Amino acid sequence: MSDRLDAIYDQIERLKAGVRAKVEHPFRIIKRQFGYTKTRYRGLMKNTAQITTLFALGNLWMTRKVLRKA
Repeated sequence: MSDRLDAIYDQIERLKAGVRAKVEHPFRIIKRQFGYTKTRYRGLMKNTAQITTLFALGNLWMTRKVLRKA
């Protein structure tokens, strides 16, 4: 019984890790490619605008190979 539960827990953790990896990839792009590692307070609107722009650029960065072919 314990072996079956361990197998189920391992499968659940593997699924969670897969989702986490997909979610964390855009944040890695923003941090490494665009140098956004430290944030300072500039006002909510400015910070929101910067993050929105960086995520848009991150999306373009991740699809750059597809865009080159088009």
